[in-house]
Amino acid sequence: MKEKLFNKERESLLFTPSSIGPLTLRNRTIRAAAFEGMCDGNAPTDKLYNYHRSVAAGGIGMTTLAYASVTQNGLSFPHQLWLRPEIVPGLRKITSAVHDEGAAVSIQIGHCGNMSKKSVAGTLPISASSGLNIYSPTFVRGMRRDEIAEMAKAFGKAVHTARDAGFDAVEVHAGHGYLISQFLSPYTNKRRDEFGGSLENRMLFMRMVMDEVMKAAGSDMAVLVKMNMRDGFKGGMELDESLEVARTLQNSGAHALILSGGFVSRAPMYVMRGKMPIHTLTHYMNDFWLKMGVRMAGRFMIPSVPFKEAYFLEDALRFRNVLSLPLVYVGGLVARKKIDEVLGHGFEFVSMARALINEPDFVNRMRNEASARCACEHTNYCIARMYTVEMACHKHMKDLPKKIQRELR
Repeated sequence: MKEKLFNKERESLLFTPSSIGPLTLRNRTIRAAAFEGMCDGNAPTDKLYNYHRSVAAGGIGMTTLAYASVTQNGLSFPHQLWLRPEIVPGLRKITSAVHDEGAAVSIQIGHCGNMSKKSVAGTLPISASSGLNIYSPTFVRGMRRDEIAEMAKAFGKAVHTARDAGFDAVEVHAGHGYLISQFLSPYTNKRRDEFGGSLENRMLFMRMVMDEVMKAAGSDMAVLVKMNMRDGFKGGMELDESLEVARTLQNSGAHALILSGGFVSRAPMYVMRGKMPIHTLTHYMNDFWLKMGVRMAGRFMIPSVPFKEAYFLEDALRFRNVLSLPLVYVGGLVARKKIDEVLGHGFEFVSMARALINEPDFVNRMRNEASARCACEHTNYCIARMYTVEMACHKHMKDLPKKIQRELR
């Protein structure tokens, strides 16, 4: 009898309210900050509006606009969001629509660092250290001390802009091999000053960013941080250092952590799992030489990593055991049963992306079906196309080329 009561309570936890700092969500679900590719001219579009409104109408607790650069020199793509005062009216249209549907709305803020593109960013990519990023490919310049301080302030300014646009929360991107992650990881940080060497030094830029973000957030905005538990390859961050990063973020005042992993420039499929459909990826590319290069070397540059449900759970439990702040689990959630299991382990929230690309109203369906499972098959078509055109599930597309259809089977 007690076991039945416990299971019933655990299953119902998904649709109970819970708080992140000053913000209370109507349930425990968050639309993960997965790149939409819907910001032509680095500004919000009707496509971005329609997608996030559909997810909000579909029952999500909070939806997250993704991949918003805090400065122009942090951009990778012409259809990536650049958070600046000029686009506040377009963003406010989105936040108002999401609120009308009963959901909260967050925006992910970050900087692409050595993954920036000169043609879009307007300057040579910057990072923790100088070098060559063969995955772009591009030369990279290490940041000067004065630039580091100004960049930290840019994160704070982005929070003020987000508030003006009506966002309830910001998500600081400190993972996946972007700029903050490039300072944290010994793989990309080769500096010999106070920003390099020991983990304490490598965390300095992150602490500067968090000081500016928390000051700007004040008492009325929630602050989440996405961080790596592992970089996903030898020579990168591992659990012992990442646990210390998490403790530092907790002490900095962050309201919640999103526990992820992987490096887009070194181990991209460690983030997302499964395989990258190389033909699909190159089909949408415009640059002929890049297309040819990826077709020849893509299998080696983007190795597959097996997919399984809740693939980050084992590592995430290590963080749950030592941290007291709310934690958001992300990674491989496609079914109500597994989501209930994750929440039963003590995670306050669950975050999904591909499931909601496949089925924007998946959360509402889970409310009505205890055995609900979305139809996402993790073929990663949505990821392969989003770097050139907007994200989309292949199951929603008509008249796909036969070669792409065969690749996705």
